[in-house]
Amino acid sequence: MLTRIVPRYPALVINGDERSLVITDLHLGFEAKLSSNNIYLGKNTSIIETAKDIEKILDKTKPESLILLGDIKSGIKSITKTEWNTIPAFFEMIKKRIDVTVIPGNHDANIEKLIPRGITLASSKGIVVENMLLTHGHTMPSENFSHVNKIIMGHLHPVYFEEKSLLNGKRVWVSLKSKKHNIFPTRTGELEIIILPSFNRYFYATQKKI
Repeated sequence: MLTRIVPRYPALVINGDERSLVITDLHLGFEAKLSSNNIYLGKNTSIIETAKDIEKILDKTKPESLILLGDIKSGIKSITKTEWNTIPAFFEMIKKRIDVTVIPGNHDANIEKLIPRGITLASSKGIVVENMLLTHGHTMPSENFSHVNKIIMGHLHPVYFEEKSLLNGKRVWVSLKSKKHNIFPTRTGELEIIILPSFNRYFYATQKKI
């Protein structure tokens, strides 16, 4: 099972029995939050730009399926007025191009009400693709997934901070190795963890976390 980063995009391709494109943390509908602070991007900016970027990647990588690793919407506890319109519209645009699977994240409360027919809604615990667990990453994975040797997740919005670096403030990828028992206490061996950067070009960390 091979994984590769799509050059110049916060997207991952999985090559297995089928080729899948993986992205995370779209935070569609975030314009409403910005407008409350007198920052205006324009109506439906997030879904239009996101859909265009996804279509470019689909043309480039030619996958058979698209897996969204959570935080499709921006609101956490409820569905905002903006999201009632933007989220279904986004899915209608994308499902015309490719089969879509959604793994809910912590921002995706009640997202089942926004997903049109033809979109697969998976468990928020994640899905297993051969030897890999694909999950949003906001909760510790269940021991039921302890047989995997790789976790692919989002949620953390990794950004590099170093004032003198050209990468300062840029979204980055994180790849690390961990003793398996740190995640799955009953298991031994090594576990690889890949953390995807946020797909949303506006909505990600802007401060260094200590």
